[in-house]
Amino acid sequence: MTEHILIVDDEPRVAEPLIFALRREHFQVTHVERGEQALARLDGDSPALVVLDVGLPDLNGFEVLKQLRRSSEVPVLFLTARQDEVDRILGLELGGDDYVTKPFSPREVVARIRAILKRLDKGTPAPVAEGREWRVDEQAAKAWFRDQALSLTRSEFLILEALVKHPGQVFSRARLLDICGSDEDSFERAVDTHIKTLRGKLRPLGGDAWIVTRRGLGYVLERP
Repeated sequence: MTEHILIVDDEPRVAEPLIFALRREHFQVTHVERGEQALARLDGDSPALVVLDVGLPDLNGFEVLKQLRRSSEVPVLFLTARQDEVDRILGLELGGDDYVTKPFSPREVVARIRAILKRLDKGTPAPVAEGREWRVDEQAAKAWFRDQALSLTRSEFLILEALVKHPGQVFSRARLLDICGSDEDSFERAVDTHIKTLRGKLRPLGGDAWIVTRRGLGYVLERP
């Protein structure tokens, strides 16, 4: 089945080469130029992934994502002309799955899209980790802590899945980037951001202390 990609970008010189590259790789593509148009379309449609420009003429991409995350966990790849790392971190904290800075190669964006979508095609349905405190379902991409369902982005889920499946094992930032499906050009600071938001979601349930930072090494899941 052809996967549907929604591109939200008001610059034809940016959108058109990307549309061409995606269609050449047999993706179905829809293109809109405004944030409000994207939200209206997403209200009745479920694309496989959204490519979202930060600098839209009506709502900026961060605001679009905030509204989108109220009802959907569709993967989002940000496009931006900004170089500021703060903007990149903000996009990830809001629930973005990856980030590409303009100018970019359409082939690179297609590769990143494939890496994100690959995480969704995991095969046989089975809970990958069970325990008194934690439960993770790989196919459904859902996790629970003490029987309380967690609302996670895909990157947060994949990081938590790895930690829960291998308690006591230290995962480096580079390894967690690889688990998330990011390529070598992604920055390891993104992992710190995902961990921060993951801990924030676990904190009301008393689960944040389980994710331990090993300075200079990475992260590990341990009983506090």
